Amino acid sequence: MTYAQFTTVIALAATLAVPTATTQSAPAAPAQPKPAPAQPGKPVPAQPAKPATAQPKKPATSQPAKPAATGRSSAATSAAAKAKLKNPAALKDIAPAEYRAAFDSSAGPFVILVHRSWAPKGADRFYNLVKYGFFDNGRFFRVMPNFMVQFGLHADPAVQGPWRNANLTDDPVTQSNRRGRISFATAGPNTRTTQVFINFGDNTGLDRQGFAPFGEVVSGMEAVDKINAQYREQPDQGRIQSQGNGYLTKEFPKLDYVKTATIVRTPAKPPTK
Repeated sequence: MTYAQFTTVIALAATLAVPTATTQSAPAAPAQPKPAPAQPGKPVPAQPAKPATAQPKKPATSQPAKPAATGRSSAATSAAAKAKLKNPAALKDIAPAEYRAAFDSSAGPFVILVHRSWAPKGADRFYNLVKYGFFDNGRFFRVMPNFMVQFGLHADPAVQGPWRNANLTDDPVTQSNRRGRISFATAGPNTRTTQVFINFGDNTGLDRQGFAPFGEVVSGMEAVDKINAQYREQPDQGRIQSQGNGYLTKEFPKLDYVKTATIVRTPAKPPTK
């Protein structure tokens, strides 16, 4: 091995913040880069899709109304809403014991059912991220067939920047990383921030690495399976954090993305006579 090859291997090893998956041939476990002191680049104005303002249907006489998305108002895309997203300490809502998060993506819609009892800290963080529109217009930037799809970096680096050090302490792993389940990516112990991944298959080897599932896809898994995987791991997470969608749309224009993500509520049942 030449000196140049040796230094390249050392540099690559330094970027891997978590152990690899169960076998030598398996892809690396879902990871996010460790926070770095590098200054973010100039924010690129993002054009988030307007959230749908779904109106719950009135309960029918004999059947309860179907669950309806809470639908953030236009204020969700206002400067005030974005300012709140820039302050992770302000997003501390406690999630319900169970809730659904409806994702409208370019690959199709899917719904995640979150169980707070599985991983309460992760469930609360995900609840706040969805409720306040963090995932809107974000790309599925790491897609590994038969393994997982990873997302959760904001389209605007000015919003993403404050979250780089907003670490959560780990939840105990109480469930297994099976097909359709969602967990937070990490850069090591107690480093969960905003990046999450959905398992394409049964990745039980991730359980002993500390990846704690907090929910599962209960409808639309066929849309998750269709998320474009042509770029695999090519997008650079550091550049996504510093340049946002300006970098991704230029160099990886065919990435699928989240249009909107909303918390779904179930209307109260009508009183019985």
